[in-house]
Amino acid sequence: MSAPVTIVWFRQDLRLTDNPALHAAAARGGVVVPVYIDSEEEEGAWTAGGATRWWRHHALASLQSSLQALGSRLLLRRGPALVELTELAAGLGADAIYWNRRYEPAARARDTQVKESLRAAGLLAESRNGSLLAEPWELRTQGGGPFQVFTPFWRKLLATIEPPTPLPAPTALPAPQAWPGSLSLDAMGYLPTIRWDAGLAQHWQPGEAGAARQLEQFVASWLRDYAGTRDLPAKPGTSRLSPYLHHGEVSPRQVWHSVLADNPGERGGKYLAELVWREFSYHLLHHFPHTPGAPLRPQYAAFPWREDARLLTAWQRGRTGVPLVDAGMRELWHTGWMHNRVRMICASYLVKNLLQPWQAGARWFWDTLVDADLAANTQGWQWTAGCGADAAPFFRIFNPVTQGERFDPQGAYLRRWLPELAGLDDRAIHAPWEQPEPVLRAAGVVLGESYPLPLVSLSESRQAALDAHKRMAAGAG
Repeated sequence: MSAPVTIVWFRQDLRLTDNPALHAAAARGGVVVPVYIDSEEEEGAWTAGGATRWWRHHALASLQSSLQALGSRLLLRRGPALVELTELAAGLGADAIYWNRRYEPAARARDTQVKESLRAAGLLAESRNGSLLAEPWELRTQGGGPFQVFTPFWRKLLATIEPPTPLPAPTALPAPQAWPGSLSLDAMGYLPTIRWDAGLAQHWQPGEAGAARQLEQFVASWLRDYAGTRDLPAKPGTSRLSPYLHHGEVSPRQVWHSVLADNPGERGGKYLAELVWREFSYHLLHHFPHTPGAPLRPQYAAFPWREDARLLTAWQRGRTGVPLVDAGMRELWHTGWMHNRVRMICASYLVKNLLQPWQAGARWFWDTLVDADLAANTQGWQWTAGCGADAAPFFRIFNPVTQGERFDPQGAYLRRWLPELAGLDDRAIHAPWEQPEPVLRAAGVVLGESYPLPLVSLSESRQAALDAHKRMAAGAG
């Protein structure tokens, strides 16, 4: 009897360690053939944005190198997943195809059809959980429904889920006698043709090795003070693991066990709650698959947004005239990432001060973030807009001036991303429009020229947002 041939279909799990599908394939014995398939036409409305594609290119290059070190390869294909997998299995004489699950609505529908078709053709088709601590359907309220509030979800997970020890990476992967054809990585076309990506390359090292280094550095250097520094955008107090988790270069189980091993008890608790917030986002996306484009709370579908392309563009370019918002948006454009507190402030400003629909902000983040995760992005924007699960009440409108004074009191974050304001003192830099002309002149600031005037009054736009919410509530009533 010939040895089995197993295909491993890589997706958002671009790693060797703690990869359940790869581990199961290797455990079968016989030949293992790794493949990555670009089937973006099956992703629905949420095909990968530019920053995600940039990251994917380098993550795949890293995975290719890791597999070559094991005597294997990563095949690259493009086309409908079922067609490519079926053709590959026929050419190899494969009897099994393994993969790790995805949870986005379009991907779930595609994967269900792929699994059913492969099994109907006589192949062993199996999926594993390689992305979450708990499957979205495993945790239920006492009434048997999905959770819509985070704290009881967090408590339920802690009480019922014990994340298993991460699986080791394989030490070897037997190769087929002849490798099937493969596209080159460059032919996949993930890098931008107009090279805007220098800032991303400066700030990130995609790949499993980069993920391991980032996790090690966070646990050793920043986790101890995480609760006190995570809200300070000028300090390296956050994990910056989100893009690695999204692309699957590290698993949440690896993060969970690493955090608890080095910082047991309360010191790890605050960060682990953030990790479980990611789980909560996937739980919501699974049970409410309409939410990437529509509010979870249906009454918010009637919110009287004031769509304005000029305002949206100014926000996207970091030209709102509000320093903390502009700094965040420029950090995003340059690095593909933004500090989490600043994300909330930028989002609040767009939907509540500018009254632009949250979907427009979600789309921009989707295209520009290296951690553009559909579940987390959707949950974050609906939380800010007050229309999602466990959302902030609509009347919670961040004041970017007071937020800046509180969390960036010396203006270090603002000066990094807004050098045109660097000459202002620590207090003036947060609200340059409030400063007298001699102060601005001494700092080399000319409002409306070197730095924009505010698009709107913070106080007046806050009141306009509250009035709009009242009109919506009255209509719903």
